[in-house]
Amino acid sequence: MKERLSHELYQQHDTLTLSQMLLGCELVHDSPEGRTAGIIVETEAYLWGDPACHAYRRQTARNQAMFGPAGTLYVYLIYGMYYCVNVVSGEVGVGEAVLVRALQPTEGVDLMQQRRQLHPKKMVPLSRARPLLEKDLCSGPGKLVQAMGITLREHNCSSLSTGPVYITPPVLSGFDTIVTTRIGITQGAGLPYRFYVRDNTYVSRR
Repeated sequence: MKERLSHELYQQHDTLTLSQMLLGCELVHDSPEGRTAGIIVETEAYLWGDPACHAYRRQTARNQAMFGPAGTLYVYLIYGMYYCVNVVSGEVGVGEAVLVRALQPTEGVDLMQQRRQLHPKKMVPLSRARPLLEKDLCSGPGKLVQAMGITLREHNCSSLSTGPVYITPPVLSGFDTIVTTRIGITQGAGLPYRFYVRDNTYVSRR
């Protein structure tokens, strides 16, 4: 098992800072099928008081993980088919998180390919599926969750400190960070809460 970021690190930094600190770190899943990993190259922050944040109105069964301790995983379903994975941040009970938007694959590329050839909801092989380019395996929040084998049932509310999904210290350094607005939302769309590694070909959109 690789070295993990310390539990204290998640607690010591605010959400916007953590969103940028996670760039260059590696997201890892040690699953029964094998290890998959990728460098985090794109994130988005969702803060208390932010109308795009799932915790904006109140705590629900869907978003309850967001109100737990920093360093907890929050996994949720979008469009009735795709899942996204977030790192809970901030103080307990506040409801903030960092969305992981894109990865640069580093381990388990063949396993990622196999998973991405399945229908994301039915988990059956897609008809006429073709091998994907490596840069397309994890170039979006729904894509990376499928490629990494992260599931709502198994990983929502799990701890990055003790669970099979975790984040390592940075393996990529010396890069510039682009700060821009978030993607695919209507409320809070003008807030500069999206961060990505400059000139990285694995980001979802430049």
